[in-house]
Amino acid sequence: MGKTEMLADFLRAQARRQLDRVEYRDDGRNARCALALLDAALYATELEEDDALIVELTEAGCFGPAQFDPGEEATRAVRAWEGGEPRDLLRFVVMISKVQLMS
Repeated sequence: MGKTEMLADFLRAQARRQLDRVEYRDDGRNARCALALLDAALYATELEEDDALIVELTEAGCFGPAQFDPGEEATRAVRAWEGGEPRDLLRFVVMISKVQLMS
């Protein structure tokens, strides 16, 4: 499995997690988050393996042998994402993952 597909799988799994959450009075936040993450997953599948973001995510230690794992803090940030440009989300994940790597 390629890195872009691992990234897309991670984002789809986080979207499913948001859809499965039942929170009283979330005012559609979980649904918005899930849609934004599905949009980011689609965007990830369209990236080339040598795209600068994929290279940066690799350098930040986000890819294991069989899955994408950006670390606990970056995963929390992904789960809170409610929308925007998918590339911005991935840049944010790179930034957080690099900070985690240095800690």
